[in-house]
Amino acid sequence: MIRTQHDERQRLEVKADINVTPLVDVVLVLLIIFMVVTPLIASGVAVDLPRTAHHSRKPDDGRDIIISVTADDRVYVGTRALLRLEDLGSVINAEQRKFPDKSVFLKGDTRARFGTMRRAMQTLREAGVSDVVMGTEEQIKK
Repeated sequence: MIRTQHDERQRLEVKADINVTPLVDVVLVLLIIFMVVTPLIASGVAVDLPRTAHHSRKPDDGRDIIISVTADDRVYVGTRALLRLEDLGSVINAEQRKFPDKSVFLKGDTRARFGTMRRAMQTLREAGVSDVVMGTEEQIKK
C-alpha cells in the first residue's frame, strides 16, 4: 500500500476540543469560598451576641454602620478600633454625613460590661443618633 502525503496529514491532525469540566470545578469552588467569606467581611468584628426569644431577622444588606463592643470592652466602627468611647459620636456623625441612608447597628458581646454598652448608647444619643438597632441571636427553642 502506498501512503500519500494527504493520508499522513489526516492521521497527524489534532482535534482541539475544550474540556470545560475543570473550569466548572474551579468556578464552583471559588463561588463557595466567596459565599462563605462575604458574610464574615460584611459583619465587622466578631462578637458573641446575646440570645433572645423574640428575635426579628434582618438581612445584612450592607447598609448599616456596624458598631461592635467586644468582651474586653473595645469599641469598633466596622473593623476600625476606636481609642476612646467618647469619639464614637463624631465618627458615626461623619459616617452618616457620607452615607445618609445607612442605619446604625450596635452589636454587644454577651461578656461586655453593661456600663460600656450604656455609655455607647448615651454617646450615640448625645450625637443625635435616634435610630439604633441592637444585634441579637435567635434563642434555640427546645
